[in-house]
Amino acid sequence: MNDRLVVIKIDQPGERLDKALAGAVPELSRSQGQQLIKAGKVTIDGLPVKGSQRLSGEVEIYIQIPEVETADIVPEDIPLDIRYEDSDLILINKPSGMVVHPAPGHGSGTLVNAVLGQCPDIAGIGGVQRPGIVHRLDKDTSGLIIVAKNDQAMRHIQDQFKSRTVKKRYLALVDGRFRKERLVIDAPIGRNPTDRKKMAVIAPGQSGRSREAQTEVQRLDYYQDYSLLECSPITGRTHQIRVHLAFTHYPIVGDSIYGRNKQQLQVKRIFLHAAGLKFRRPDNNEEMSFWVDLPVELLSILNDLRSTAV
Repeated sequence: MNDRLVVIKIDQPGERLDKALAGAVPELSRSQGQQLIKAGKVTIDGLPVKGSQRLSGEVEIYIQIPEVETADIVPEDIPLDIRYEDSDLILINKPSGMVVHPAPGHGSGTLVNAVLGQCPDIAGIGGVQRPGIVHRLDKDTSGLIIVAKNDQAMRHIQDQFKSRTVKKRYLALVDGRFRKERLVIDAPIGRNPTDRKKMAVIAPGQSGRSREAQTEVQRLDYYQDYSLLECSPITGRTHQIRVHLAFTHYPIVGDSIYGRNKQQLQVKRIFLHAAGLKFRRPDNNEEMSFWVDLPVELLSILNDLRSTAV
């Protein structure tokens, strides 16, 4: 594989080399720069350097950046409901039943396979030609998901998630008449000590590790003995909305993991939809806001509940 040679001049006396490198070469993250340094692909005056090295003045740095590799993931011609796309990212309305990333048992037919088939201009993430999955949706959860096309966009959006400035809004139908119009569920979540495949609310001092988790909940409507809620997760824990609603004794309809053992409403999927997303574009930091309505199969459930209530 051929490397691409980049030559830059940096005049930042006292700055660590790896930090200065990340700031001078936007396509490189600090960790990627450190990897290139360790591999001997960064030199000053023809000599290899260390990431911790402090710059003494203006220096000319030679960087050998490997060409983007082709991922093992096979592009597939799978139709996608694309709601927005530019050179940095693609916003997709994922259907229920689609796995986001290839994994054992799901080597094809995933969102990543589909994105590679639909977007040949992806520059690659981490030196490999693959889309960047910034956040995830469970297989049976539908709705909006952001996919980054390059490292810069990936880091920009990841930083927004870390700083909790990305606003996510989910629609969920739950068992029972939700008593409060608004509620913030503040309950730490961790791996269930008795079932490692599940998450659970684990109070401080109990066995098992947990991390803080908060979800804002607003009641939108009643449908017989069910409630339609809008949920906005403040943190981003695995299965957070599902665990929090089950913890408050209002499990999501169709949830086979955290829902009731005997569900009165027979549905083929979980009634959870990522409807709203607000974030900032990587290129100009412009705020963008999107909304996708409930898919047909979930709307039909609400319509059936309305019709039987009359």
